[in-house]
Amino acid sequence: MSTPAPRQATWDDLLDVRDDHIGEIVGGELRVHPRPGAPHAETTSDLGALLLPAFRFGRGGPGGWVIVDEPRIQFADDIRVPDLAGWRAERYRRPSTGPYRVLPDWVCEVLSPGTAVIDRTEKLPLYARCAVPWLWLIDPVACTLEAYRREQEGYLLIVTAHGAARLRVPPFDAIELELELLWGDRFDPNAPRGQEE
Repeated sequence: MSTPAPRQATWDDLLDVRDDHIGEIVGGELRVHPRPGAPHAETTSDLGALLLPAFRFGRGGPGGWVIVDEPRIQFADDIRVPDLAGWRAERYRRPSTGPYRVLPDWVCEVLSPGTAVIDRTEKLPLYARCAVPWLWLIDPVACTLEAYRREQEGYLLIVTAHGAARLRVPPFDAIELELELLWGDRFDPNAPRGQEE
């Protein structure tokens, strides 16, 4: 007698995930993990607060973007949940039900001890295969930002920065980003490099 094929996870399975967890569908399987801790949540919120006025609302910047926290997005056969995703306004389509089906123009993953390996080894290659033009990886403990641009061969690292750097980072290079604002009290500008808490 043959073993029946495992049931493929569905959108309804994602809707049943508890609020204190994040659910994703990977290879037809439901994956559930706890929400990351405070440094991750604070950094994600602070980055959104820095980008939204200029890029969503056109205050001090060009506008023309929609930026969403933790959207459920269909990437090929998977439904993944990046920490932040952004669409140029003319491409943005709000789903009436189910996941976002229009791929974003920018994705940001904020690394945490429980997600860093998945973000780097699973999500980064998936976003590259799906041709997401821009990817940022932010580490709120190491106080670093890495920005990648999609090239034909995959992602090319174009910016890496640490600590209190002030810089312009594509695709949001119309404004100067003050990295120190993302770290809260976790960054000590007087600590030797690599010694931040």
